[in-house]
Order: sequence, then C-alpha cells, then structure tokens
Amino acid sequence: MKPVRRGYWLAGIAAGAFLLTATPAAAETLQGALAKAYENNPTLTAARAGQRANDENVPIQRSQGLPSLGAQGDYSENLVKPGNSFSSPTRLIDAGGRLSVPIYQGGAVRNAVRAAQYRVEAGQADLRATEASVFAQVVGAYMDVIRDTAIVQLNQKNVSVLRTNLQATSDRFEIGDLTRTDVAQSQARLALAEGDLRSAEANLIASRETYIRLVGEAPVDLQPPPLLPGLPASAEDAVAIALRDNPDIDAADQLVHAARADIGVARASRMPKLDGTVSGNYTNFLGSASSGVPGVGVSQSQTSAAAGVTLTLPLFQGGRPSAQVRQAQARTSQAIETYVATERDVIAQTRGAYAAWQANERVIAATEQAVGANALSLEGVRAENSVGTRSILDILNAEQEYLNAQVQLVSARRNSYVAAFSVLAAMGKAEARDLGIEGGPLYDPAVNYERVRGQIWDWADDPAPQQQATDTRAVPAADAGVPADASNLPHQ
Repeated sequence: MKPVRRGYWLAGIAAGAFLLTATPAAAETLQGALAKAYENNPTLTAARAGQRANDENVPIQRSQGLPSLGAQGDYSENLVKPGNSFSSPTRLIDAGGRLSVPIYQGGAVRNAVRAAQYRVEAGQADLRATEASVFAQVVGAYMDVIRDTAIVQLNQKNVSVLRTNLQATSDRFEIGDLTRTDVAQSQARLALAEGDLRSAEANLIASRETYIRLVGEAPVDLQPPPLLPGLPASAEDAVAIALRDNPDIDAADQLVHAARADIGVARASRMPKLDGTVSGNYTNFLGSASSGVPGVGVSQSQTSAAAGVTLTLPLFQGGRPSAQVRQAQARTSQAIETYVATERDVIAQTRGAYAAWQANERVIAATEQAVGANALSLEGVRAENSVGTRSILDILNAEQEYLNAQVQLVSARRNSYVAAFSVLAAMGKAEARDLGIEGGPLYDPAVNYERVRGQIWDWADDPAPQQQATDTRAVPAADAGVPADASNLPHQ
C-alpha cells in the first residue's frame, strides 16, 4: 500500500470530515498536521506492519490442511566394503518424492483458520483504535502549542507592563510621591513575572517537541482549529454511538469469537486423523552393482512407487487433550470478561470526556466574563490610583488577576476542544475513515489481507522492509520564540 499523500481534511466529522479553511501557504492547519501524522507517525506505521504480520496467521493455519510435496536425493559411495559382500554396489544415486494429503484432522484446521480470521478482524479494529489515539494525541499537541504560545505572549506582555509600572513607580518615588515600599513591591512582582515567563517558555518548548514527535515536523504558524461538528447532544447519545462503533469494543468482541474457535482446535487433539500419501523412489548404482557370479549381470537401476492412507487414532495421551480444552475454555471466559471490562472502560471514557467538554464550555463562559470584568477593574484601579485612592499594590494585584483570568480562558478553550475531540474518538468517529484525506487513498488493511489470505506459493516473499515513518533528526530543536500577537482558540 502506497503511503497517503499529504492533504487537507474535508467537510465535518459528522459527515466524515473537518471544515476546510483557507490559510496562508506557510501556515499549518490542524487538518494538515493530522494528514502528516497519518502518513509519517511511526506508531501508526508500526501498527500497520503489525497487522500485516497478523494477516499471515490465516495462510499459516490454512497450510496445515493443504497437501505437502517433497523430494530428496542422495549420492553415496562405499569406501570400504565388507569382505563377504561381493555384490554390494560401490556407489549409488537415490532420488525420491512424497506427496502427503491431509484428509481429516478432527476439525483442527477449520477452527484454527476461523480463530485466525477473527484475530485479523480484531487487529483491524485495533488499528482503527491506534489511528484514533494518534489523532487525539496530535490534536492535544496542536492545541498545547497554541495554548502555550498564547500564555507566553500574555506573560511577555505582563512583564512589559510591570517594567513600565516599575519605571513609573521609581520616577514617582524620586519626586517623593511614593515610598520605597511601593518600589520594592513593583520590583518583586516583576521578578515573579519574569520567572513565570521562563516557565511558560519551557512549557512551550516541551509542547513543540511533543508536536515534532507526533507529526514529524516543527509547528509553524499554527492556525486556529476548525469547529468540531457532529458532537452528541447528550452523554447518553454519545454512549449509544460508542457501544456501536468504538473499535476497542469491536476488537474485544472478535477476540471472544477467536477464543471460542480455539476450543474446537483443542478438542481436535483427541479426534482421529487420516492422511493419504503417495511416494516414489529411483535408485541408480552407476554400474557398480554386481551379482557376484562371473558372467551374470544385474540391473543397475530400480524404481518403486507406493500409495496408502494413514489413520491415527489417539487412545491415551495422559490427559493432555482435556487439559488443553479446559485451558481454551478458561481463556474464552477470560476473553468474555475482558469484553465486559472494555465495554465498561468505553462507557466511562465517553461519559468522562463528555462531562469534561461540557464543564470546560461552562468554564469558558464564566472566564470570558471574568476577563472582561478584570479588564474594567484594572482600568478603574489605575484611575483611582492616579487620584490617590488606590495603592500600587492594588494595581499589581489587579494586573495579576487580569493575567490569571486570561491564562485560564486560554487553557479552558484548549481543554474544551481536546475533550470534544476525545468524545468523538470514544464514539469511533475520529478515525482516518471518518476524517477523509484529500490527495490520496487511505491505508486499507483489508487490501493486504485479501492479497495474502489465499497465498500458497512458498516463494512469494514481500520486498525487503524499509522505513516508512520520517525521522526527526534533521528537525531543529524547538525554541520559545512566539509571534507578536496571540491567537485565541475558537469557541465550540
């Protein structure tokens, strides 16, 4: 399967895609970041390779029920012959062939193939889950970079404002309008703000490095992400869709079927087995055979052929078949309980993500009001300070509260978007097949399975393995540089 070309995601997730927004050529969109991760993320490419290996279990198990054909050849030369062996040949060439045909294997092959097929389907569901997980991580990393960029910008602006405040405070102290305490308070608040800025820059670098690890390229001018359509109206709606479409539940269900087929494989170990064989042999003594009687010649070659059937009837195996059956039954019970646990996890994850999304939506609404109120408060405190009714400390506290509210708003918008995407992922609606990539076909694991499932040729190797994901050694280390203006996250 050729790697998918980079492109944008189309339309809304509910209809199978995102909304496409026009952006400058040098800018990066969330759609573009997801497309790059889909093509180059090593977790995804490794999962695809692992599924291709899983596909091979079907022809491996099916081969146990197919005929096998073999040939052998020998050349031998007697260096020392016994003294009383006058007619023993000195040398000979021996060639033979054998065809073995399994006729009845007690159901072992049929059930083993069935179990392998179920595990292929489970693996395909696991691949879907891996795609959703990687996409959720990319969305989180993308939003982290936007959030941390905005926080760095807010802290830079705060440091600049506090430096201006300190200069103004120092000037007023020089003329006796303020005290040394006012100057010290301004100095202390500036020092703390500079420390907060360094921490924010470190967080931004870490977020950018995470983005590089997931996407394979450095984040450049990340654009605000599109709105996420197709979100459920209630937690109950989300859970209902998740129980139907979540890939983890699908994989767990297929593994239950596979475990039940394994019971049939185990039971076949105490059933009769019937094989048919056809063999032939040719021997040539290369003129070295002798009758031992002068003047009497013998044939220098001989051929033989035989056909038959072999019936194997197990009578006593020390309890091994029963132990294998009980073991398979216990593993089936384990698979059933694992399915229940997976279902519980999906329900909890879906409800939790929905609750987090709704909570952050309410946090956004409240914090937007707080930002507006703190802006007015700061303006009022400055005005009151100018007439002597407010202290410098009041201004510093108002500025800090305004900054805190802005940071909380940026974080809440990030958290809301990531939680909303997590809801879609839990519902099974955030995978490659749902998002739609422009410019090339999606990776379809069924293509490889159909290619290999009926393969019986012993020399049908694939090309030598090659690296698919791009490495990041050439990507420069992330820094804390930010553009002049902060970009606000879109509200859902």
